[in-house]
Amino acid sequence: MSLIHSVWLVVLLLLNSSSLLSAQDNYHYSYIPKKVYAQQIFSATVVGPDTKTHFIFDRTSSIQPIFKKPLEVKNGKDTFYTFYFKAKKTTLFVPMLFIHSNEGNTSLTKQQIIVENLHGDTQYTSVLATDMRIKSQQVSNYDDKNHIVTLLIEAYEANLEDMVLPHVKEYGVEALKRNNAKVIAELYAVLPRDKKMLHFSYFNTIKKKFVTLSVPAEVSNSSVTTQSDLNPKIDAFERLKRYTLIVFSLFFIIMFLWKRDFFYLIIGIIALITLLTFYVPHKKICIKQGTPLYILPTVTSSIGIYIEEKLESMLLGKHGNYTKIEYKKGMIGWIKDEDICNL
Repeated sequence: MSLIHSVWLVVLLLLNSSSLLSAQDNYHYSYIPKKVYAQQIFSATVVGPDTKTHFIFDRTSSIQPIFKKPLEVKNGKDTFYTFYFKAKKTTLFVPMLFIHSNEGNTSLTKQQIIVENLHGDTQYTSVLATDMRIKSQQVSNYDDKNHIVTLLIEAYEANLEDMVLPHVKEYGVEALKRNNAKVIAELYAVLPRDKKMLHFSYFNTIKKKFVTLSVPAEVSNSSVTTQSDLNPKIDAFERLKRYTLIVFSLFFIIMFLWKRDFFYLIIGIIALITLLTFYVPHKKICIKQGTPLYILPTVTSSIGIYIEEKLESMLLGKHGNYTKIEYKKGMIGWIKDEDICNL
């Protein structure tokens, strides 16, 4: 009887061993960098079969992925699982990875990555990225001596949270949102009125060089800035709608005069009424004394100034629980809806 038990034990051990070896063969790192820079966001990719898989990195390690759930990309029978990490200023080890799947349980040993320090130029912002772009920009008056430049930045594998602006006394990065490799954030900088351009650079980790971005820092037309939101494309679209309605109104009125068909007259009047709604004056609102004027419509936004006394202002826009106003000539900002009083 003991012999039979021994035989079954050997069989079970062989089956478990073969399952473990099969799992080990099925999962491996398809990409992991050999060298990164301090503060760099980098990726590590594991390839395995297209099956239900659960990953756990060694929890005793101080290095953990930014997201516990990897980005999955399927390619035929294989699936690529990409994790994102942030390098510290010391030698880096991607911790041991434990994998549980229908193929069995296995683990991948920890991986050492060399970390180097990067010394940039005088405009370097301490940001490293595979790509970084300015999606929109706005320049408005901040006070009697300064302008405020607000940028919407989109980047990939970027540490925007570490961004600094050399030679700028007041700036900030807010409303940062990260989705795997993609990250967006709002950057504001307060600049003297005599400074016409804002220059800053980041290190492109693919091209292995510093890339400089330049932004105009001058209010060219206060009235246009007053009506615009963080995205200047909105204004362009509004102008396109106005021009289109003007063309339609004229076309249908001309068609009515020519054909004497009231159908064209009705369509022309509808287009004209719709056009007139674009020129309705902005609604006036009452603002409480001492209300903080925020730079951006976000919870973490810095306060630019406090409104000295109760006043009436034009409602220029809405964003969630924030209302956009013009405090003084050309001084644009956001107030919370709770600070609006009755007229």
